[in-house]
Amino acid sequence: MRTIQFREAVCEAMSEEMRNDESIFLMGEEVAEYNGAYKASKGMLDEFGPKRVIDTPISELGFAGVAIGSTMTGNRPIVEYMTFNFSLVGIDQIINNAAKIRQMSGGQFHCPIVFRGPTASAGQLAATHSQAFENWFANTPGLKVIVPSNPYDAKGLLKSAIRDDDPVIFMESEQMYGDKGEVPEGEYTIPIGVADIKREGSDVTIVSFGKIIKEAYKAADELAKENISCEIIDLRTVRPLDTETILKSVKKTNRLVILEEAWPFGNVATEITFQVQSKAFDYLDAPIEKINTADTPAPYSPVLLKEWLPNSEDVINSVKKVLYK
Repeated sequence: MRTIQFREAVCEAMSEEMRNDESIFLMGEEVAEYNGAYKASKGMLDEFGPKRVIDTPISELGFAGVAIGSTMTGNRPIVEYMTFNFSLVGIDQIINNAAKIRQMSGGQFHCPIVFRGPTASAGQLAATHSQAFENWFANTPGLKVIVPSNPYDAKGLLKSAIRDDDPVIFMESEQMYGDKGEVPEGEYTIPIGVADIKREGSDVTIVSFGKIIKEAYKAADELAKENISCEIIDLRTVRPLDTETILKSVKKTNRLVILEEAWPFGNVATEITFQVQSKAFDYLDAPIEKINTADTPAPYSPVLLKEWLPNSEDVINSVKKVLYK
């Protein structure tokens, strides 16, 4: 199996789907002439032309609305945000239009659209460019939210998202675009709403998603040296949430640690905690541990940012806490 970068997996998914369906087009800032801000659409303008790979003005509210409206005339747009921090400018279109078209039209219209781009922190980008909004979008009925952690999952899930007849939020990371992984050359998709057990284990379940899951892998490697066996679940999809996979694992390990790169109040980890405590409380041998960022805006200072973000040491400490305290 060949090895490609995350950005190449994203580009392949979009290109393959666009070759198969002329109603699909890509629009966003710098997606065409510049080959994408992160080169995730490299070569697509040359192949598909300016009517299907469209550079937009810096107007997220405007081009989100144009794309959503186009779904009502039979199109299937992909909207790229240079960062999901900028989606806040157009969030009214996503929440009040894309997510509600099917219900408010009595099922006469659906909204097959993908909003994709980077989420969470990406180094020294400071407070307004380092935010994770997965839980914001997941809170909205009518939206599906996907956060892949590797090239293989990214391609398979993005293809499924593009084919979906409802709006999908597809969240990536600037710090993952250069990540390499094995991706088959043949056709494949990954179903939306199915988590993946990345590592089997018996002592504790660690649930995570997106780029921060790398810290769970580091922690599991270190804990293995102490004969502590960690089962790592990659959610892949935040909504719909694959609660059953989590519950099955917790019933086996009897302990749960949740790692998420988001503020601690009212996040995805909070929902998982509720689901597990309400459906598998009797299987828990220790309180659930939840690891998040500090409850402040992201700092610019690299020293402070390192302390603000969750890391493998936090995971190790939380695992030992549910095991020994």
